[in-house]
Amino acid sequence: MTKLRHLKCEACRADAPKATDAEIAEYMKQLPDWTVIEQDGIRRLERVFTFKNFAQALAFTNKVGELAEEEGHHPSIALEWGRVGVVWWTHAIHGLHRNDFIMAAKTDKVYDSMH
Repeated sequence: MTKLRHLKCEACRADAPKATDAEIAEYMKQLPDWTVIEQDGIRRLERVFTFKNFAQALAFTNKVGELAEEEGHHPSIALEWGRVGVVWWTHAIHGLHRNDFIMAAKTDKVYDSMH
C-alpha cells in the first residue's frame, strides 16, 4: 500500500462511500498514534500532539491549518498550552473517508518535521 502521507485528497461528495472496517484497519497500520473515536454517532480520527510550550503548539496549529487549506480538507483543532488535539472526519458523509487517513498521516509528517 502506498504510504498515506504521499497521497492527495480527492474531492468528496455526499454520496461518497465511508471507509469500511477493513479499510480502516489497513489504514490504521500507518497511523499507530491515532485513535478512531465516535462522537455524535460519527466516526472520527483523533490524536493529541504534545509540545514544550504554547508557541510550539501554535506554530504546529498554523502549519496544520496551512496543510488543510492546501488539501481542501479541514480538521477540528483544539489548541492548549503544550498540546494540540486534531480530529479528522469528512463532514459531507458524516464519517471517515480515505481523505481523513491521508490527512492524519500528513499531520504526523508536520509534527515529525518539528521534532
